[in-house]
Amino acid sequence: MRAGLEIVDTGPLATVQDLGRPGYADVGVSTSGAADRASFRLANRLAGNEEGLAAVEITFGGFTARALHDTTVAITGAPCPITVDERSGAMNSVLRLPAGAVLRLGTPHTGLRTYLAAHGGFDVEPVLGSRSTDLLSGLGPPPLRRNDVLPVGRTAGLWSPVGIAPVAPPPADELTVRITPGPRADFFTEDALRTLVSEPYAVTSESNRIGIRLSGKVLSRTRCEEMPSEGIVLGSLQVPPSGQPTLFLADHPVTGGYPVIGVVLSTDVDRAAQARPGMVIHFAMN
Repeated sequence: MRAGLEIVDTGPLATVQDLGRPGYADVGVSTSGAADRASFRLANRLAGNEEGLAAVEITFGGFTARALHDTTVAITGAPCPITVDERSGAMNSVLRLPAGAVLRLGTPHTGLRTYLAAHGGFDVEPVLGSRSTDLLSGLGPPPLRRNDVLPVGRTAGLWSPVGIAPVAPPPADELTVRITPGPRADFFTEDALRTLVSEPYAVTSESNRIGIRLSGKVLSRTRCEEMPSEGIVLGSLQVPPSGQPTLFLADHPVTGGYPVIGVVLSTDVDRAAQARPGMVIHFAMN
């Protein structure tokens, strides 16, 4: 039997992700890929892989899998309790799963998304050159389900594992991310821009891999006419008529019809992707 993991439980959501499928925005397909790319890349490095091999993105823990063969894995991102059978495991380190061992990930202490990489990567069928699940377009493999088997790719060459990486956990209550003015900042009052960088915005439960809906002080506009749809990039802060911004994440649409007041820096989007509902985000002009 080929090496792989059998899914016993997925938790709220578990998807296969890599670094996405860039280059298809002109046909309506966003890049998608891991929401927290820094944690994803680290998981692969720890597992002895190239950074772009497919891994599992686990939202809010509750994930369980059984190793079908001896398997080497690494777990990064939102820190959670880890057990291999009855033994405790460590985040951000190399873990050995003997054949038949059961890996369990509990609820994260902080953060939202945890990454599981296996040495060799998860060898599911690619779509448009990527193994990522895109929840908006439906491209890629479907979200994982109980009894699914994730095959592990074959490895070649020498392996020099990192072993362990000291990583600070995501913040628990508040997060500050940097922004630059958006292409439609002129649609808003000067007070709106000042409000955005001085007032807190709470992450609502209406958030997912597509975007984070925020709740806070209304961002007022000077121009209220309808505008044609325009291109949307990762990290865009789009403001609908409600005046409450949405921060777009990995599975964002490629176009949008509401003005973008600002864009979060790419490195800070990774940090924002770990914000769970109820957390407060502060924006700082870069």
